[in-house]
Amino acid sequence: MIKKLLLVLVTLTFAVSCVSPKVYKDLEGRYNNLKKENRKLSDDNESLLSAKNAAENELKQLKAAYDEAVGLRDKFQADYNATKANYDALKSSYDALEKNSSAAIAENSQRNRELLAQLEAKEQALAAENARLAKLKRELEDRSNRVAELENVIAAKDAAMTKLKDAISRALTDFEGKGLTVEQRDGKVYVSMENKLLFGSGSWAVGVEGRRAVKQLGSVLGDNPDIAVLIEGHTDNVPYKGNGQLTSNWDLSTKRATAIVNILRENVSINPENLTAAGRGEFAPIATNDSPEGKAKNRRIEVILTPKLDELSRLLNE
Repeated sequence: MIKKLLLVLVTLTFAVSCVSPKVYKDLEGRYNNLKKENRKLSDDNESLLSAKNAAENELKQLKAAYDEAVGLRDKFQADYNATKANYDALKSSYDALEKNSSAAIAENSQRNRELLAQLEAKEQALAAENARLAKLKRELEDRSNRVAELENVIAAKDAAMTKLKDAISRALTDFEGKGLTVEQRDGKVYVSMENKLLFGSGSWAVGVEGRRAVKQLGSVLGDNPDIAVLIEGHTDNVPYKGNGQLTSNWDLSTKRATAIVNILRENVSINPENLTAAGRGEFAPIATNDSPEGKAKNRRIEVILTPKLDELSRLLNE
């Protein structure tokens, strides 16, 4: 039985190492394309947050303008009331003087015409301010609705990623304490698996326990077709000393990431277009390489899950 297992392991190792340059270049090209898409999604996410902040600032400005317009409207109303009271008083005076003096009557008539002109001008100013106030109120409501809509979409995306993280955590419960972590940050879900769970030293062949973990992760990803999946291979800073077609840690990390992609592709529910394999070598450590423990943490596979932001893009372009 042991001989048979050794024969299968050697056969698998040989099969994985014989990836043709064309397939390797194809995967590398797809990684570059999806890396650009990932960068674009990150930029879109930053743009969305900027748009939200800008919308909130505009909302504050519109509210301040609205309050100012209300104050001006009230001032115009008070001026109008005072002018009308003055006009009424002068009209009463005019009526009283009408019987006594034609000169006084003429003077009051002129004064009345002036007051009527002032009253008409104030009425026009008040009407214009009321129209501007109504416009500002509509704009304020529109901005409030837009901010609320953006916040709802962002909250829905965050809730969906939280649900995805919880589903992955439940699916991988068996591997807690075995070099596997699941966390959510910056609107993405990060699944980190140390190499001790997946590979032997210097190898890119996935072991039985590691294959089971990847397949259980794939069962969750198959139920979430709108998630982009980036698989990154990482190593410590110890130079690769193996023989054959690999020349560096970068090659080794790429091979390991590709091995994880190949296992995920066995799940027909996962869209291959959503998968990207990337080798990062020793250039993205998460711990110091000055201790065995730190090196063990750096030797890992990271699966980065990113939601699609089509709805947010649509709102920004409206």
